[in-house]
Amino acid sequence: MTRDHPNEPVWQDAQPRPMVRLVDVGKRFGETVAVDRVSLEIYPGELFSILGGSGSGKTTLLRMLAGFEQPTTGSIEIDGVDMTFVPPYERPVNMMFQSYALFPHMTAEQNVGYGLKKDRVSAVELRERVATILDKVKMGHLAKRKPNALSGGERQRVALARALVKQPKLLLLDEPLAALDKKLRQHTQFELMNLQDELGVTFIVVTHDQEEAMTLSTRIAVMNHGRFEQVGTPGQVYEYPANRFVANFVGNVNLFEARVTENEGGSLWLDCPDLGGRLGALAGEAPGPRPGDTCWIALRPEKMLISKEAPAGHDRAVLSGIVHDLGYFGNLSVYRVELPTGRILQVSAQNRVRSARKTVEWDDEVFISWDTGSAIVLED
Repeated sequence: MTRDHPNEPVWQDAQPRPMVRLVDVGKRFGETVAVDRVSLEIYPGELFSILGGSGSGKTTLLRMLAGFEQPTTGSIEIDGVDMTFVPPYERPVNMMFQSYALFPHMTAEQNVGYGLKKDRVSAVELRERVATILDKVKMGHLAKRKPNALSGGERQRVALARALVKQPKLLLLDEPLAALDKKLRQHTQFELMNLQDELGVTFIVVTHDQEEAMTLSTRIAVMNHGRFEQVGTPGQVYEYPANRFVANFVGNVNLFEARVTENEGGSLWLDCPDLGGRLGALAGEAPGPRPGDTCWIALRPEKMLISKEAPAGHDRAVLSGIVHDLGYFGNLSVYRVELPTGRILQVSAQNRVRSARKTVEWDDEVFISWDTGSAIVLED
């Protein structure tokens, strides 16, 4: 089996037995469809994210995997065993909740060892396993502290240790980093990835945070109205979105309606009034849209260049406009450029040179350009 893109996971070549297989899984609450007959395979050792907004069905799907909800249709298989109607306590699954749900009257080590104690694990084994997992999450030195004496990040580690100490085949994480501040969240993302790689446990993360999903995941399922809009690696979802929803939901994007005038082997000419007329682009997949078809052009802000001088090169699309708004974020600047058609185009530029002065200011007349291959052509 060959890979379509360089960042497609190598494990796909071997085609191991899925750790999780969903077949036509649906869930209704009365007349409301929360999950709409989805099918999916997740492989051993993956850190898989289900990404979606509020009401997309992602949390309901996670609860069905955990056994807290039963599907209305379809089947759920975990490690080759049908778990569709198996109760939560009989599944090889553990779940880390968004609230962490730690017992306030117990120390960190008591919280972590609670499940083992309920399973009547011997005192010696319990102490060893709790100490080992606390060390892995770098919380061994705080084992005697209660939750109210721990920071948000430390409570998060205790909750993670409690979920992992029972050595589940599958760990479900519901918005695991939502309660952390930005810097700690970014740091913890890498720690979580390293821990998952070390332990080899399959993780399924539910999140609404696109950056979190892109950073953590081997693959992502983008969910909307109970369905998967696209399943793929972070690179595939971002660079090759399946449709307008995915392009618009994952990252920032400029979207413009266009009409195909020519298609020569996947090289397109498009008529886009909002971008000033005739533009060249490449079809995402052969054969691509036909002449006369309506499509959408998606342009990522970071794929474009902004300058005060007209750029050279025949393989680049070039537009002119006026800087309408400007946002300075330290590492980058974001420009909202008004085109002659009145449409606004958002462009971002990395601030590579150390300077307190900006090279492009409000009301400057500028040129926007991009490589022909950087424009994403979407038929839906």
